[in-house]
This record gives sequence, C-alpha cells and structure tokens, in this order.
Amino acid sequence: MNRTSKEQARFDARLPKEQKQFFEKAAQLGGFRNLTDFVLMAVQEKAKAIIQEKEQIIGSERDAAIFFEAITQPKRPSAALTKAAADYRKFVERSSRSDDRAAE
Repeated sequence: MNRTSKEQARFDARLPKEQKQFFEKAAQLGGFRNLTDFVLMAVQEKAKAIIQEKEQIIGSERDAAIFFEAITQPKRPSAALTKAAADYRKFVERSSRSDDRAAE
C-alpha cells in the first residue's frame, strides 16, 4: 500500500458496537496508532495472502495443462537432442565394454 499516493478513497463499514470495541482493544494491544491503521494492516495482509494463493493455484493449473499437453502430444526430438542421445549410447556402450574387460 502506497501512502504517498495523492489520490485517496474512503471506506466505511457498519459493525456491531461490541465488535468495534474488540477490534479497538486489539489495535491498542498491538501498538497501532488507531483502529484505522490496525484494520488497514490486517486487511492488507489478508488480501495479499488470498491473491498469492489464487495466483499459485492458477499457475499450478496452467503448469498442469502444459505438462498434460507435453505428455499427450509430445514433440519430435530436435536434431541436436537425437545426436546427444546417440552420443550418450555410444559412451555407455564403450564404458560397459571397458568394465567387462577390467573384470576379466
């Protein structure tokens, strides 16, 4: 929340007297200057947590869709990947033959 912003808006809420007194006590015990500062801090933290949670879920759903598409519709390997796989197979075969000779 940017307090240096020149534009401000007002937010009013109606609540039972007992609830207001309860909130005021919490604000006082929490070291806040007033009820407004306490409410703004609490609402800011809750809003941030909700937004982060929802964005994480949306990201997870997007990641799941990308993963599912990659599994169900795989792309052909590139020439570089095909060459790397062939080179690896040759390396493993040579290493295996060297191990077999060393064991004799």
